[in-house]
Amino acid sequence: MAAVALAAWLALALAAGAEPCVIISEVNADNPRLDTGEFVELCWTCAATPPTSAASSWWARWTCCPAPPSRCPPTPSRTAPDAVALYHSAAARYGDRMNVTAVGLLDAVVYTARRGGGAQVLAETLTPGEDAFLEDEGVLEGDESMERCLLSEDRWGLRVASPSPGQRNLCTPPAAAAATINELRLGGGQDHGFVELAGAPDAGDLVLVLWDGRLDRVSLSLDLDLDRARNGLLAVHIDKNYMKGDQSGAVAVYSGRASDFPVLSPLSPVQPLDAFVFSGPGTRPSTNLTQTLVPGRQPYQLSSSLREGGFPLSRCGVASWTRDPGTFWEAPQTPGTPNNCPWPRICPHPAAAPGGPDSPPLPPWGNGDFLINELNSDSPGAAEDGEYVELWHPSGRRVSLQGVWLLLFGAQDRRPYREISLSGHFTTARGYFLLGSARLVPAPSLRLPPNTIHNGPDAVALYRSPSGPPSASQRGVPTRGLLDAVVYRQRGSDRGAQDLSRILTPGQLALLEDPAVLPGDESLSRCRGLHPADLSAFAVAPPTPLRENSCPRPPPPPEGVLLSEVASGLWTNHSQQGAFVELLGPPPDGPAGPDQAFPDGAAIPLRGAVLLCYDLFSVCRAAALNNSSLRDLLVFSHHQQLLSPLAATGGRQVVPAPRSVEDGPVSLSRCLCCEVRSPASWTSSSPTPHATNLCPSSAYSSQIDLCLGPLSKDWRDSSSDCSGQVDGRRDGQVDGQRDSGRDGWRDGQRDGQVADYLEQKCRCGISPLALRGTNVSCESGWLRVWGHVLALSRHQRTLIAQTWRRNGSSTEGGVCPPLTAGRYASTG
Repeated sequence: MAAVALAAWLALALAAGAEPCVIISEVNADNPRLDTGEFVELCWTCAATPPTSAASSWWARWTCCPAPPSRCPPTPSRTAPDAVALYHSAAARYGDRMNVTAVGLLDAVVYTARRGGGAQVLAETLTPGEDAFLEDEGVLEGDESMERCLLSEDRWGLRVASPSPGQRNLCTPPAAAAATINELRLGGGQDHGFVELAGAPDAGDLVLVLWDGRLDRVSLSLDLDLDRARNGLLAVHIDKNYMKGDQSGAVAVYSGRASDFPVLSPLSPVQPLDAFVFSGPGTRPSTNLTQTLVPGRQPYQLSSSLREGGFPLSRCGVASWTRDPGTFWEAPQTPGTPNNCPWPRICPHPAAAPGGPDSPPLPPWGNGDFLINELNSDSPGAAEDGEYVELWHPSGRRVSLQGVWLLLFGAQDRRPYREISLSGHFTTARGYFLLGSARLVPAPSLRLPPNTIHNGPDAVALYRSPSGPPSASQRGVPTRGLLDAVVYRQRGSDRGAQDLSRILTPGQLALLEDPAVLPGDESLSRCRGLHPADLSAFAVAPPTPLRENSCPRPPPPPEGVLLSEVASGLWTNHSQQGAFVELLGPPPDGPAGPDQAFPDGAAIPLRGAVLLCYDLFSVCRAAALNNSSLRDLLVFSHHQQLLSPLAATGGRQVVPAPRSVEDGPVSLSRCLCCEVRSPASWTSSSPTPHATNLCPSSAYSSQIDLCLGPLSKDWRDSSSDCSGQVDGRRDGQVDGQRDSGRDGWRDGQRDGQVADYLEQKCRCGISPLALRGTNVSCESGWLRVWGHVLALSRHQRTLIAQTWRRNGSSTEGGVCPPLTAGRYASTG
C-alpha cells in the first residue's frame, strides 16, 4: 500500500472504567500482498482490579489477552508515515478527520518508512522528545511488525521482528561486542558466584576482572577460553568470597590477559568490552568506578533482603547501547540456553497526558511530578488514628505511582523510621493519593497502623527511586530522587528540626501544625505554589482528605512597608561586617537587637538581590518578579541573568562602594522613602540598624562645573546630540525638583547615567541621590553638569574633590567647548 502524503492515525478508545496501564504491544502496518493481515496488539492487566498487596503478586497476574477486543475492517493501519494512538476516554470524543491531539493519551506509536516527512508533526504531539520509529522493510524476509520492548530500567522502545499476535514479543538484543555478560549470580549464604558470557571463539584473548567497590582495586582476574563455550555461552563459576551480594563491586570483561590485571592493582583507564556495576544494601561503589566502567549509567541496586540462593540476574533489556546495568533483571538462571526473562513490570507511560474538561493543564512552574499536598501529623485524642499524608499529581489525572517511595524521618537520628513503597498503586481520577489510618473517611488507598506518623519534630519526604528504597543506596538522609519534603515541629521543638530542614528544605523554618489555630482537628495544607520542598506554600487549615484544600484568605497587606537598609557580611571594608535587612514602616521604633534572625545557612551574597514580597503563601522568587505580591526590590549585581527580568527597576542596580566609608563596615541605605523598586533611592553608607539612615547631605557638598562626553550608546548614535538627556529637567533646575510622568522617568534615567559615569572615575559611592543639588544643560553637544554634589561625610567629599581635580573636564567661561567632527567617531 503506497505511503500517503497526509498522516493517518488510528484511535482505539477505552471505556472509562478500564485499566489505564495499557500499552500498544505490537503493530503490523503493512503486510505483504492484500493488506488483510495487519493488526494492532494491546497488552493490559486482564484482572479487573489489581490486588493492593505486594507488587510481585500483582505482576504475576499480568498478561496479554490473546483475543483482540474488536475486529477492524481490512487495511485499518496504513503505511508510514502514520501513528497508532491509545486514549483513555469515550470513543465519541474521537472521530474521522479530526486533528491529532494528546488529550487523554495513554500510549502512541509513530512510525515512518523514511527519515523526515510528515511523521515529525505526529511525533511532536503524540511522543514529544522521541523521533518517529523507522520501519525498515529490508530487515526480515516476508512479513514483519513493530514490537514494543523494554530497553533499560523504565525506558521502552520499538524493534522490528517477526509478527507474534497474541504471543510474547520476540525482543532480542542487537548485535553486541566481541564478548558480553549474559547472566550472573551474586553469592548469598554458601552459594558460589556465577558469570555467563556470550561471545565468538575468534574474539581473541579475554580476561574477566572482578573489582572491589570499596577500594577500586582488582579482587580477582581470570583468563577466558571461549573455545569451551556451548551455544556461544561460557559459564564461569567463582568462589563465593569474591562475589558477595551484601557488598558493592563490579564485573568487567577486557581484551587482554589476567597478567594485565594483577590482584590489588588500581582501577585501569582501559575501557572494558562489557561491565556490570552493583550496589549492595547500604553500600555503594565509588563514582570513579561507576563512571569508568558504565559511564552515564547507574549501578544495579540489590535488594535489602539477603537471599540464601543469591541474586540471579539475566540480561533482558534490548538497549542498543552497551555497558548498562539497567538491562539486567532478576530471573531464573538458564546456563547454556536463552535467558528466561519475566514480563516487564512497568508501563511505558505512567500518566495520561493532561487535558479534558475535568483536569487542569500542567502548570508552567514546579517540576510536574508528585507533591505532598496535605499532612495531618497530630489528630485529637489519645488514639492517634486520624493522621494521614495526601499526595497529588499536578496533571489532575489518574497516575501510576510505580517507583515512588514515601519516607518518614525522625529528627533525633535523622533516619527514616518508615519506608513505604507506593509501586502498584494509582492516584484517583483527580490526581490524589491518600495514606492514613483505617478510620479515615474517605478510606485511604494505603492503610497505616495508628500512631504511625509521629507528631514532630519530624519530616515526610517523597522520592522517585525505581531501583529500590532510597536509603539502600544513600547514607544518612537521601537527597537523590527527592520529589518533595515537609519538615514539621511542635511548639518548642525548633532546634530539633534544624538538621532535617538543612538537608531537605534548606534555608527554611520547619512548619508548626498549631492546634490552637482551629477548633478540633487541623492539617498542614498546600495552599499556593507547586514548587517542591517549599514550606511557604503550606498553611494550617481544616483537614480535607481527597478534596480540594480549604485555605485561609490572607489579610490585607500592611501599608508603607519598604526595604530600608541591607548589609552583607561580605562587604567587609577591613572590618567585621554583620549582615542584616532592615524594613521601614509603622511602628517606627523597635528593640535594640534584631527582630528576627536569619534561618540557618541563609546569607546575603556579595552580588545578588533582596526582594520584599507579601502574600500568605506566595514564594518570593526572582522568576516571578511581575507577581503582584512583590512589594520592593534592591538589586546589587551586574549579572545579566538577574537584571534581564527586572523590568521593575529599569534593569539597573546599586553596587556597594566600601571607599564611601572611611573606616568600618558598609551598607546600602534607602534615602527616598516612597519610590519603591527604584535604584535611584539607594546609596552606600555606614550601617545604621534601628536608626535613621545616613544619606547625602548639603552639609558635605562640593562645587563642580563639568562637561561630559556621550554617556550612552543612544546618545552616541544620535549625532552626538545630548538634548534627550535633559528632556525631563529644565536648565537651572536645582534640589532634585522633578517633572511628573514620562519626563520624571527620563530624569531618573539621566541622573543614573551621569552618576554611573562619575562613579566610574571616583569609586567612592556616588549615586543619583548625590546629584540632587546639580543642574544640567546641553551645550555644543556636551552635557554640562554644574552645582553642588552632595556627600555623606567629609571623607566622601574629599574623595569627590580629588576626583574632579584629577579627571574633570571643566568649562571655559561657563560654556562647554564645541565638538569637533570625528572626535567621537574615531576608534580612539
